Amino acid sequence: MRDWLDEGHLAWFVLDVVEAIDTSKFHALHPNDGPGRPAYDPDMMLALLFYAYMSGVRSSRRIESLCRTDAAFRVIAGDVVPDHSTIARFTVDHEKAIEGCFFEVLRLCAAAGLVSVGTIAIDGTKMAADASLKANRSSRAIEAELERLRAKAKLVIAEARAADAAEDAQGELFASDRLPVDLSSSGGRRARLEAALEFIEDQRAAQRAEAAAEAAKAAQAAAEGRQLAGRKPTDPHQALARARADLVALNNRIDAEVAERAAARARLETQARLEGRTPRGPKPDGRRPREKRWVAQAEAAVAAAWAAAESAGDTSKATATANVTDLDSRIMKTAKGWVQGYNSQASVNENQVVLACLVSQDPNDVRLYQPMVAATEQALSNVGVTNAIGTVLADAGYWSEDNATAEGPDRLIATLKDWKQRKAAQEMGTTSGPPPADATALEAMEHRLRTPQGAHAYAQRSHTVEPVFGDTKTNRGFHSFRRRGLPAAASEWSLINTVHNLAKLFHAPQPDVT
Repeated sequence: MRDWLDEGHLAWFVLDVVEAIDTSKFHALHPNDGPGRPAYDPDMMLALLFYAYMSGVRSSRRIESLCRTDAAFRVIAGDVVPDHSTIARFTVDHEKAIEGCFFEVLRLCAAAGLVSVGTIAIDGTKMAADASLKANRSSRAIEAELERLRAKAKLVIAEARAADAAEDAQGELFASDRLPVDLSSSGGRRARLEAALEFIEDQRAAQRAEAAAEAAKAAQAAAEGRQLAGRKPTDPHQALARARADLVALNNRIDAEVAERAAARARLETQARLEGRTPRGPKPDGRRPREKRWVAQAEAAVAAAWAAAESAGDTSKATATANVTDLDSRIMKTAKGWVQGYNSQASVNENQVVLACLVSQDPNDVRLYQPMVAATEQALSNVGVTNAIGTVLADAGYWSEDNATAEGPDRLIATLKDWKQRKAAQEMGTTSGPPPADATALEAMEHRLRTPQGAHAYAQRSHTVEPVFGDTKTNRGFHSFRRRGLPAAASEWSLINTVHNLAKLFHAPQPDVT
């Protein structure tokens, strides 16, 4: 079989890699020291999985077919043909062990000098789940479906009892007091619906807690006379609380400025009287026209938010839904529309090597910045890289004052979308030096991004992390996860990024995998 493939073929490289990494967790489930038919060699199965994913093949039936027809697959499999169900079970049974392979391969990349940490970029891409958007149900729809299933079960049970009574009347010997197992159990669909209903209740409680936190935050901002920064809430009731707080904060700020102007005028008049002259300039007459215009606009925003909240009613009932096919998946917004799936995150260095990855149910990136930085630092520690991260790059989806001021490595987080950021830099011009001492977190970050050094550093993000997602989706065709549930999605995302790093290692100059 050595003559079937060139010496530098990818298949030989994959076999060498599997031999070099720790696969003891795979062998622990297949000791082959007891009765029964011996299991396939776990190293062979893992190498087969690696090579298939590197070739853009994920279907277990397709892998089985290629083990019969493709020379590289036949070499890796040792000219045996694992059944497609065996291949599928291997990915299920070794879910956690497959995740662990990510660190084993990352360790090889570190040995080859590919794990630089001077600049890393983090980003997320939405991966579809094995579920449809049409499978999302509200609590009312789920309760109606459960009621229909219960009614159907009652009807079937009544028919079964009637049949039993008829059989008893005939004197035939049947176990008439026992129902079939499929009737006496709740059934898979009913169990999924009940779990979905429970999830919706938890979701409603989380929405209420979030609304209360948003209202408290808005009240605190209003008391301090400042307006809240960041995205406007999508929930009508939270938007109303934000609009009211903004109006109070605006009035407080304008009143303070009016009082300051009046006090300044009073000081000016006192000084002029002592000097025996008439003070110059007009007397301040309350609020200025533009200030009155600002207040009128804020009051109109409150009125619009009030009308929206009134028409929305209890939004927790309207917005809380669950997907009855994959309960862990969420509705995600992408550039091409909406998708039922997961938010798949990755941190990537200058060599386009993935340093850490995770799968989240949160459709927004802003709450994932700090977890991704922590995951990257943990991954580097796991593989023995002791160098500290230099700078973290992130797009506007991660921007928040908390992320900008949190402990950790230096960072450049865009405050606007990339094209808006470039336009703002062109209009406002470049800056130099450190930010002003009294600058807010937002102003300081925008100042740094407009310096030549900051603009050059941030520009690296576009050719580090984004090509990784392009390779995964465009080159390999992986747009969705094959299995349902968050643990399964996390395992496959780790595998996808593992084979990406394997490809980088394969094309690196003379990689040493021994």
